Amino acid sequence: MPELRDPDHELIAKAIRARLAEFDDAYWSACDTEHRFPWEFFQVMADEGWVGLAIPEQYGGGGRGVTEAAILLREVAASGAAMNGCTALHMNVFGLQPVIKYGNERLKDTFLPPAAAGELHVAFAVTEPDAGTDTSRIKTKAVRDGDGWRISGQKIWTSKAIESSMALMLARTSPAPTDDERRRFDGLSLFLIDLDPDHVDIRPIAKAGRNAVATCETFYDDLPVEGWRLVGEEGQGFKHILAGLNPERILIAAEATGIGQAALRRATDYAKVRRVFDRPIGSNQAISHPLADAYARLEAAWELTLVAAQRYDAGLSCGAEANIAKYLAAEAGYDAADRAVQAHGGLGYATEYHVERYWREARIMRLAPISQEMSLNFIAQQVLGLPRSY
Repeated sequence: MPELRDPDHELIAKAIRARLAEFDDAYWSACDTEHRFPWEFFQVMADEGWVGLAIPEQYGGGGRGVTEAAILLREVAASGAAMNGCTALHMNVFGLQPVIKYGNERLKDTFLPPAAAGELHVAFAVTEPDAGTDTSRIKTKAVRDGDGWRISGQKIWTSKAIESSMALMLARTSPAPTDDERRRFDGLSLFLIDLDPDHVDIRPIAKAGRNAVATCETFYDDLPVEGWRLVGEEGQGFKHILAGLNPERILIAAEATGIGQAALRRATDYAKVRRVFDRPIGSNQAISHPLADAYARLEAAWELTLVAAQRYDAGLSCGAEANIAKYLAAEAGYDAADRAVQAHGGLGYATEYHVERYWREARIMRLAPISQEMSLNFIAQQVLGLPRSY
């Protein structure tokens, strides 16, 4: 990959790249096949301070920004870890941004240091089966119980729930106003909850890829939550999770470009040595042009990802840049992986060559954390000023 313009950033990238060399494709393939969480990888990243990279120094983190986190996760994906490696780190690296920005001091003092050290694993519990992208329709309820709350409901696509002891959850604490569409998100509150097995049932979802990290349905039955576990203001939870949504889109974009780079590396190496009709297949434009095009698209998407990250870190608006970066990177990463499979011919479908794993994992970014269509809706409405279509 080309060097980064900032020498400090290039040092970060090179250090991560060198450290991840021991976790090769065979390691990640085994984790995926065996549905085994990559504990060895996670522990190395925790011991060397990478999982706490974007947590403030006063809480034991590295005090760096989303830009550095994007560099980290791109390198993780590009190493061959793809989404299995990135999802193992997600919540520690950036998922607790709402707690950092809006949490009370007790929350921050209690939970940020162990999260920075990799000792605390937290899941993200927002999406529901009947709400999907329309977060305003969340039905999980938090009911007052003395100084605390009792939460009941259901969430879906809760990644890493099996390994986590806590979750950052959005629940409804009061009904949304019915007379003002603009206030449909009012009444949602954000909590940092315990995944107490006496009140929480966790069920893994069988899925096409990224199987080293389980994604789950979670069911909450009268879960007790202490009052101080409320993040920010009651009823303003949706506004608080926005602190994590743009960084999430930026980092998903970084990961998509990383997977594309891993796939492209495999494809170009293969195209140099695979001979058909007495010459390397890479000498044929039918092979070389799609790979060159994939490289160009990946680099363009990565540059916009850096722009979005730097705007976020500078405190500037970045919604448009984050959504555009996510959209372009998801397309570029998937296309690169698909072309890598094609360049391998029939062997691209064989697990031995790993590109089929990249292909399966690159597909995720076109669906999550929001679909490509929702990214385009944002651009159409918020950037172009077109009427809302949903």
